[in-house]
Amino acid sequence: MRAMIVKEFRELLRDRRTLAMLIVMPLLLLVIFGYAANFYVDSVKAAVVGPQAAQVASGLPDFFGVTTVTDGDRADATDMLRENKVDVAIVTGTQPPTALVDGSNLFAAQSIVGILNKMDGKITTDVLFNPDLKTSWVMVPAIIGLILTFIGTIITSIGLVREREAGTLEQLAVMPIKPSQVILGKIAPYFLLAALDMLIVTVLGMVLFGVPFAGNVATFALGAAIFLFVVLGLGVLISTISQTTGQAIQTAFMFLLPQILLSGMIFPLDAMAAGVRWIGYLLPLTYFTMISQGVMLRDAPIESLWLPLLILAVMAVVVFTGATLRFRRDLAPNIRATIPASTDGATADGDSR
Repeated sequence: MRAMIVKEFRELLRDRRTLAMLIVMPLLLLVIFGYAANFYVDSVKAAVVGPQAAQVASGLPDFFGVTTVTDGDRADATDMLRENKVDVAIVTGTQPPTALVDGSNLFAAQSIVGILNKMDGKITTDVLFNPDLKTSWVMVPAIIGLILTFIGTIITSIGLVREREAGTLEQLAVMPIKPSQVILGKIAPYFLLAALDMLIVTVLGMVLFGVPFAGNVATFALGAAIFLFVVLGLGVLISTISQTTGQAIQTAFMFLLPQILLSGMIFPLDAMAAGVRWIGYLLPLTYFTMISQGVMLRDAPIESLWLPLLILAVMAVVVFTGATLRFRRDLAPNIRATIPASTDGATADGDSR
């Protein structure tokens, strides 16, 4: 019994990845939940438009971080919300003024409505894009991205690691194709599978929960395609640093957990401590959630989504390049091992003659 316990401890100490999971993961969860688990937004971006804009803006609580004070009307205020420039736009010129609230930013909207309700009717409230502040309307677009992340990282990495475990990586080494072509060929089925799952989840979300699809389908598809390349590239990267299926699952889980907790899907980014918020801005799911919620709920034009689209495109290039280089390095030993074997075989044939 004692020998068995000692043996297991030695095996555990040799498995650095599992050891890291046991030590790092609890600390990571403590930090994340300690600094990120906050649903209350303590300040929002606000705009005030109309003839009495300056007067109304000066009387707002500090909670409203007024970034724009300008002449305009309700249409201008709505456009600001649709393009995600502000969280609330107060339209003056009527008594009382009307606050247009972006309901797609659920937690900020709930905080805004709560503050305005305490102002004794001085400002009326009109929630746009999610009038009833339904959680499902905000979660479904984010869950679409989570499903794509799951398929792209975990399923793809497992599939490629099985190639190594089955010994078929050597066959790839002697095939007359580039590593980048091998990767594209490997991820193509997962890309199509993820696209099909995305379509199913989107339709079910609309049917079961009444989630609207107010925007342009092509813009949504473009964002989803770029995002898929990022997460599929991550899956390939994970497979190149994993020797077994278990290692691939462990590593993919470590990639997946921050995407769930720090992308703004559960806890609002604006409510997170600055020390962990920056991590959220390094995660691809953060930017896909911006795109999916913007298109589905706000009918956001592609011009207003250029930044998340650009960031995802840069991520796709960086991750795919890294995956290709790592994959080429994995193939190189197999190529060197295959060529001498072929040469020895040819020499033996010559000697026999």
